[in-house]
Amino acid sequence: MTIPEFILASASPARRRLLQTVGIEPRVCPSDFDESQIQLSDPAQLVQTLAQCKAETVVSQFASALIMGCDSVLAMDGEIYGKPADAEEAIARWHLMQGNFGDLYTGHVLIDTSQNRSVVKCQVTRVYFAQVSDRAIQAYVATGEPLKCAGAFAIEGFGSLFVEKIEGCHSNVIGLSLPLLRQMIAELGYEATDFWR
Repeated sequence: MTIPEFILASASPARRRLLQTVGIEPRVCPSDFDESQIQLSDPAQLVQTLAQCKAETVVSQFASALIMGCDSVLAMDGEIYGKPADAEEAIARWHLMQGNFGDLYTGHVLIDTSQNRSVVKCQVTRVYFAQVSDRAIQAYVATGEPLKCAGAFAIEGFGSLFVEKIEGCHSNVIGLSLPLLRQMIAELGYEATDFWR
């Protein structure tokens, strides 16, 4: 069996680093898909649809590739939150999040262009946020980190200081569930180790 090239249809440096950590050096091919086209109220359905759209956007560029699309949102009290638009929104979001918990949903799609097959899955991790002072919230938002992340925090960055605990897959909160990725690769007939370079 010929092993296809692994393509990451995402500009996320965190996702790329996660793949590199487990020996997969992806070719990064950001989809630049306009996420505002998709309006769904179910977070699992939303992230899976967005992940699929992102992966499908780059499919035509590759005859033999395993293309991964991902998308994450934080759901809290029935509301869905992606990346905050600006610092003001990030501060308001942290006022809601602090002392509370949210569910981080990540949609994962793998499209195998050589087999014309795809696998779509969603992973959910519960994140408990610490009580955070207004001064700490403002200092955190001033770093710019929350503006780049679904849910306005990065657990692999400064934001880890304000996470009390998580229930579920840790790497999912960074943007990609490694256990789920291994299962999805196996469903397509490969081993994750086939993609080690």
